[in-house]
Amino acid sequence: MATKQTHAPGAKTHGPNVLAGCLPVLILFSLLWSSRAASQAQLPLSEHVAGREFSYTVRKGDSLSSIGARFGVGTGVLAASNDLSTSSALKIGQPLRVDNRHIVPNILGDGIVINIPQRMLFYFKEGRIIRHFPVGLGRPAWPTPAGEFRIIEKRQDPAWHVPLSIQKEMRREGKPVETCVPPGPDNPLGKHWLGLSIGGYGIHGTNAPASIYQFRTHGCIRAHADDIAKLFDEVVRGTPGILVYRRLLIAKAGDRIFMEVHRDAYNKEPYVQDRFEATVEKFGLESMVDRPLAQDIIRKQEGIAREISRGIGAENSR
Repeated sequence: MATKQTHAPGAKTHGPNVLAGCLPVLILFSLLWSSRAASQAQLPLSEHVAGREFSYTVRKGDSLSSIGARFGVGTGVLAASNDLSTSSALKIGQPLRVDNRHIVPNILGDGIVINIPQRMLFYFKEGRIIRHFPVGLGRPAWPTPAGEFRIIEKRQDPAWHVPLSIQKEMRREGKPVETCVPPGPDNPLGKHWLGLSIGGYGIHGTNAPASIYQFRTHGCIRAHADDIAKLFDEVVRGTPGILVYRRLLIAKAGDRIFMEVHRDAYNKEPYVQDRFEATVEKFGLESMVDRPLAQDIIRKQEGIAREISRGIGAENSR
């Protein structure tokens, strides 16, 4: 029987009368959220870098894009790391160097953090990072919203009740218009759905794994089947979370400084250089940072954590 859980990623579900009655509450929420957003303008310096540098052996059906999607690495970055072009065909058994290090945002001690430009999900419990993995997010024309949330729904083998907004898109594009997709291999929600308190949005599996670590959804958060299955088993209804938009992340791990910069997919945070300067000054990192390396990372926007400790550039040039 079809489940009744997904009215729409980003669909409007309330009528004008309901909205009008909520205006005082909405104004109060807006003021509270503005205060919260201001406090996030300078997130605490991170202390952790997740991921690693490793060798991957190419398997049947692999491509640079599919490998990048699975591990959270841009296709261009993966190609450049292996002296390949983005269109290079891979051979079974071919070794590839993979660097999927990402700075862990220092925001929550418990719950889920999703940094939109980073396209990464981090799950914390009792101050420890339990899980991290790449996700697919909303296309620029249909962006994933930032904000706090809670997990309010958990469903296995969900049916997808296609929102009217997406039905209209199907019609515009000349595709067959579907109203409900039952559980199965053709269901774009995969086998697991975690519904968010941000109405209509959820974290779910996908039947298009190559779309992970991309901006291609209608606002929801896609994850690889293996990743969402584990997260589904670990979280409970009421688990808190937050979606943030941070292009620049800096971590101080012991005496080592790392920086990660992502492209501005939603055109919401253009001043990366200013944020870099403010962070270096605020946390007293000036004497620890290799500025030429930092500027190179800002210019390339590779989306991978790179070390910018003073002296590391000279070591790498030897």
